[in-house]
Amino acid sequence: MAEHSDFREVSFRLTRCRSSVPRARAVLRAKLGEWRSSQATAEDGELVISELVTNALRVPVPGDRLVGVRIECRGRGELLRLEVSDAGAGRPEVQRPGELTKGGRGLLLVETLAHRWGVDERRAGIGKTVWAELLAPGIDPAPVEVEIAAVTVRPGQCVRAWGAWHTVRAVRSERYASGGLAIVIVLDDGGPALRLDAADPLTVRAAKPAGSRVQSVASPVISS
Repeated sequence: MAEHSDFREVSFRLTRCRSSVPRARAVLRAKLGEWRSSQATAEDGELVISELVTNALRVPVPGDRLVGVRIECRGRGELLRLEVSDAGAGRPEVQRPGELTKGGRGLLLVETLAHRWGVDERRAGIGKTVWAELLAPGIDPAPVEVEIAAVTVRPGQCVRAWGAWHTVRAVRSERYASGGLAIVIVLDDGGPALRLDAADPLTVRAAKPAGSRVQSVASPVISS
């Protein structure tokens, strides 16, 4: 376990049995208490980790593979990141069952409580890691960085160029003599404009709208 003044984390493994869900909650509760995290963050975190571990236990895996759990806490719970890894194939998908449908609401709850969530391939070994990030009440979400084509850049966005961030003042298009489309991006700091092919990638930073969710889920999918 690594602990610093504003960053703490703990990792552990769970056997594939029903008692692993309350164990994961107990570890999270104990650690957040030790780290003096906010009560609201702890309560939401327990719900989210329960759903993530439950889903991981339901996934068919080769042999008797364990479920990995990692808890990361920034400050006193201003940002809580929960990661649950399993060796199963497929990707989880949010289900939106009807009022009379039993079950299938696990990731819907995660989507509701988390600032953002997603799925990553495991860097070593097989399977995946499903993660969720929770923000304490009153904490503004950090800007989200995405890579988009130059043709989709809009005024007011921040783009990364020459090793720094610049706000876009205006965007116009021009035709090359060959017929291709060029995008000219004028920056508000008075520096030289960017002139790029329409499909050239640019990293853009913009604050997420309140209540929005970010997830990175690829097909194929499995129900949660």
